[in-house]
Amino acid sequence: MVGSEELYRKAVKLMPAGVSSPVRAIKPYPFYTERACGSRLFDVDGNEYIDYCLAYGPLILGHANPVVKEAILKQVEKGWLYGTPIELEVKFAELIVSLYPGIEMLRFVNTGSEATMAAIRLARGYTGKKGIVKVEGSFHGAHDVVLVKAGSGATTHGTPNSAGVPEEFVKYTYQVPYNDLESLSDLLEKKREEIAAMILEPVMGNSSLILPEKDYLKEVRKVTEENEVLLIFDEVITGFRLSEGGAQQYYGVKPDLTTLGKIAGGGLPIGIYGGKREIMEMISPLGPVYQAGTFSGNPLTLSAGFATVNYLINEKPYKDLEEKTKAIVEGIQPELEKLGYSSNCIASMFGIYFGKEPKNYADALKLDSAKFFKFFSEMLKEGIFLPPSQYETCFVSVAHSEEDIEKTVEAVRTCLRKL
Repeated sequence: MVGSEELYRKAVKLMPAGVSSPVRAIKPYPFYTERACGSRLFDVDGNEYIDYCLAYGPLILGHANPVVKEAILKQVEKGWLYGTPIELEVKFAELIVSLYPGIEMLRFVNTGSEATMAAIRLARGYTGKKGIVKVEGSFHGAHDVVLVKAGSGATTHGTPNSAGVPEEFVKYTYQVPYNDLESLSDLLEKKREEIAAMILEPVMGNSSLILPEKDYLKEVRKVTEENEVLLIFDEVITGFRLSEGGAQQYYGVKPDLTTLGKIAGGGLPIGIYGGKREIMEMISPLGPVYQAGTFSGNPLTLSAGFATVNYLINEKPYKDLEEKTKAIVEGIQPELEKLGYSSNCIASMFGIYFGKEPKNYADALKLDSAKFFKFFSEMLKEGIFLPPSQYETCFVSVAHSEEDIEKTVEAVRTCLRKL
């Protein structure tokens, strides 16, 4: 079998940096996975890893879960793309509407990026206003209006965070710090006639794991309502991760629009956006806001997602997942604190911070990302695969065992002593 290093040498000649997504460009070269099962990845070099990346969040049941696999195989026998509605589309929509307080109608799309892009377009179409607010450091997909660098002030216009994005495209994108209600209130009071919506990760997952402070989300809901600004919860990560009804159920906050992805697809590509009926009825062909997709409502994805969500409802693994995750954090926290580092968790997500636990993006930028990468590399040698960046979040799955947790805690202790 061809090894990872040789595959990478070929890949860099064929794909930018040899990868299909930037975070996979691990130096000196990434390992190439041959197969995966349960909590484990197996690479082409013969190595085995306990996986806490889990494809960046979708695999809450672990790799190659037999229930999901069976659902996919059953659908394959019947065909995998029709270009027509199917019964499962209706069943899955009914199930999601029953679970998410902020969703009365929804539309299936193909990715989280597509879902957030469509939700923002819908908010603008519904309100007739152009402006949007996002939180500094939040990631809402790789489309133009949300690829914005953090501004220098508390509430600023952004500048493009990518070549190829004209400044005019982010002209109406404002930013505020996370956990800073005062900055948000000031902005909305000044710009309420201009701003259509605020899009918000209830729990930040792409600037490391950053948790909302007490009542922050409820106060955000209050101030957006007072200023007639729609609230979009980007639950691509937190949907079905914090609870069956996502962060909105977990925190008791009802947004106007919601985006879902990752877990909702059971490991296959999916995006979903939904919300209040009167807003969703603005979407074509009922209304003037256009959105379409050849692969939307794909039978294979719906089969995998429906099987995953039903597993979560029937087996109720959330308490066990939380206990496993807390066991990791409690096991590694004393060793981290000795070095001036920290960790935290929520539900089945946890973060390891090479510095003080961040409360916003500015805090996250103070973390020692170079030291974290050294730690990541040492953990790989111990057979533990973490997301390869200080600014990603670790995930725990149903498939992780007590033995996995114990081995992980010991590996963290070992690797920290080596730094």
